[in-house]
Amino acid sequence: MKVTQFLKDHYKHFNAAALIDAAEGYKAHLNDGGKMMITLAGAMSTAELGIILAEMIREDKVQAITCTGANLEEDIFNLVAHDFYERIPNYRDLTPQDEQALLDRHLNRVTDTCIPEEEAMRRLEHTVLKYWQKADQAGEAFFPHQFFYQILLSGDLEQHYQIDPKNSWMLEAAKKNLPIFVPGWEDSTLGNIYTGHVISGDIKNVHTVKTGIQYMMELAEWYTQTATEESTIGFFQIGGGIAGDFPICVVPMLHQDLQRTGVPLWGYFAQISDSTTSYGSYSGAVPNEKITWGKLGVNTPKYVIESDATIVAPLIFAIVLDK
Repeated sequence: MKVTQFLKDHYKHFNAAALIDAAEGYKAHLNDGGKMMITLAGAMSTAELGIILAEMIREDKVQAITCTGANLEEDIFNLVAHDFYERIPNYRDLTPQDEQALLDRHLNRVTDTCIPEEEAMRRLEHTVLKYWQKADQAGEAFFPHQFFYQILLSGDLEQHYQIDPKNSWMLEAAKKNLPIFVPGWEDSTLGNIYTGHVISGDIKNVHTVKTGIQYMMELAEWYTQTATEESTIGFFQIGGGIAGDFPICVVPMLHQDLQRTGVPLWGYFAQISDSTTSYGSYSGAVPNEKITWGKLGVNTPKYVIESDATIVAPLIFAIVLDK
């Protein structure tokens, strides 16, 4: 039985029904000529969402991605160091001493998965530093994802690949030159490393890597050129935080601050959230609250699935891909 048929046979109510509705709404939006942005919070790349997200990119089911700096780099960490990762299925039972022992082995834990510092972070640092310094010396500046695109397309890392490259969403995005927006990139391992190299003087110009305000300017230009009344842009949000809040704000910014009143609102909205609806929480805010901020309209299709994104996102993508 196909995954889609199984889900439609059994997912009838509550969050299960919301999953089906959001997936069908995603497909309808694309079939009507719309575009889709996916936003990635949390540790989706370390959870290996890239296996199916790469396929979504190949099949043109996503036209832009906004993600944290961690998700940007962690897909490449997994690409070059997968065999050195360690899974800790009993992570809830770890003592502080157990955690210290992992640190002593240079294993950085993300829930049940440990990222190996030397094979992942330092291996990528050695490569990306060359690209940062080359741009710095030439007086050039690029966005974080553009540096990664250069590295991936150069083949410099191919000798280190430890997964099937078709399962790297960053590699698939690089091949298509997919628009990516990375708010708060400095809040990432490589963002911290870059800061260290600026402080130590290895990089002379802090602006060699473009960041937040420039990303918002780039997003404003992309949205203005891409969104039309006939082809609106949908917003599929995985998790909450800056990965979702930053890009969705581009619409009220265009309307209220730039007076571009002809720009359409987001044409579809869905969120997978494990944040309880609560007082003052952006991640837990119901979609209708976004109407008051000029992000969504009264008639915008809106869906929320309150569940674990590592379970839900692959199922929704499977339906979108007609699996």
